[in-house]
Amino acid sequence: MQDTLLRPRMVIAGLFTAAIAAGCTAPVKAPPVESATQLPSCQAAASQDTVVGNWLSVRREKGVRGELRTLFTLNPDGTMAYTEQLKRSKQPSQGLDETGCWHHDQNTIVLRTLESNGAQVSLDDPIYTNRYKLVSAEADKLVLQASDGTRINARRMSPGYRLPF
Repeated sequence: MQDTLLRPRMVIAGLFTAAIAAGCTAPVKAPPVESATQLPSCQAAASQDTVVGNWLSVRREKGVRGELRTLFTLNPDGTMAYTEQLKRSKQPSQGLDETGCWHHDQNTIVLRTLESNGAQVSLDDPIYTNRYKLVSAEADKLVLQASDGTRINARRMSPGYRLPF
């Protein structure tokens, strides 16, 4: 008979202990949502700016096996796309795909990357702002000089042109 009385007491004590333990745990809160960083807005290029368009550069660099293809897409609304692709025989292409803003400041073209390969970049990192000296801009040929002295010779491509992978 004592066994019969102990069982309900043990069940009630177990439920009581479980209720107290459940009441002592704090509810799990979701981590605070960081507000999205406001991306800078692009400024439209001057009307009739000769550098607006798609520009393709194909070159070889010392120490790099293969051919580097770079496509600069400079849109009239101030947005840009920068696609670089390394083509090597018998191997898949490797690439970089960046988007952002550009502007033409006297004899300098400034590219400001906002997204690289689909991910937002740190706006404070200077690696995502590139300046090129404008050597010459003709109807079908663009010559730029990078800050390291590398000369980039590009030819105009049709609107909508994309690098083949």
